[in-house]
Amino acid sequence: MAAVRDKAVVVTGAGGGIGAALARRFAAEGARVVVNDLDEAKAQRTAEETGGIAVPGDASAVVRAAREALGGAIDIFCANAGVGTGGGPEAPEDAWELAWDVNVMAHVRAARELVPEWLARGEGRFVSTVSAAGLLSMVGAAPYSVTKHGAYAFAEWLSLTYRHRGIDVHAICPQGVRTDMLTGSGAAGDLVLAPTAIAPEEVADALFTAMDKGRFLVLPHPEAGDYYIGRATDPDRWLASMNHLQQKLEEREGDVQ
Repeated sequence: MAAVRDKAVVVTGAGGGIGAALARRFAAEGARVVVNDLDEAKAQRTAEETGGIAVPGDASAVVRAAREALGGAIDIFCANAGVGTGGGPEAPEDAWELAWDVNVMAHVRAARELVPEWLARGEGRFVSTVSAAGLLSMVGAAPYSVTKHGAYAFAEWLSLTYRHRGIDVHAICPQGVRTDMLTGSGAAGDLVLAPTAIAPEEVADALFTAMDKGRFLVLPHPEAGDYYIGRATDPDRWLASMNHLQQKLEEREGDVQ
């Protein structure tokens, strides 16, 4: 893909799963890739696989270190790191804070560093891994659902504000993806996500298709778009169907208990 060749790309949360798949695909297309992950060993492993540079650490503070590692400007930033916090309002305060910090504020902090430079150059690309939970919702996981809605809203705001000034934005909204996060999602993930789960590489393919066609919304599961339309046109019917899933989840958890 000519638009990616020789570009400087940063992927957060790239020690495995979707992030590693994105890093591999960008590298295969000729990009120079910085691999970020909290787990230093995982970041180094993906960097070795891709011929990239490992910059481990907090995704909220990676931009300056990545610039230094690359020896210059960043062309594409993939805000992929995320946490799948479950529970409802009873979830601990620190769990809500972590979800907000990683799933939303890390994106804001990256954009704060990147946007002025991109505006000066007249080009840049911001990729946000949102999840279908950001378009719709996810039973059993209020902190995750709420903050992913926030991530989607921020990506949308970046696009509507800066697209005429050369900044491209993409919001990736998959449903189930075969990653450690899905494995750890418990009964809710088994019920809602696992049956149609796809490989991380399919998410990377969907992003590259969206970049090629200039699309903001990236739907590795196309049916999520139909659900989104249904949610908007008949919210009560959509809420009733989601509540039905919630009841199924409670039945399943009751069986487990």
